[in-house]
Amino acid sequence: MALKRAHVYITGRVQGVFYRGWVSENAHRLGLRGWVRNRFDGNVEAVFEGSEEAVELMVKLCHDGPPHARVDTVLDDYSEPVEGLASFKVVSTA
Repeated sequence: MALKRAHVYITGRVQGVFYRGWVSENAHRLGLRGWVRNRFDGNVEAVFEGSEEAVELMVKLCHDGPPHARVDTVLDDYSEPVEGLASFKVVSTA
């Protein structure tokens, strides 16, 4: 199975609305590895690694987010090489 990596930046009302927790739950459910974090600019950043199908579905899900979020844009970058991350986690703000 070929692995894929997506690095995404999500803008909108995405902090203080359980967005990171929601991303983590869905990433675990899809068997993805990577991380998600709040950014000091008020946005959210995440990296997903896994099967092509799971990564693309997770990026699609990020466009909606949890019920109280308002997603304005999702910028995705598929150009980075897969690093072989071991798990999915919520990391510190950057």
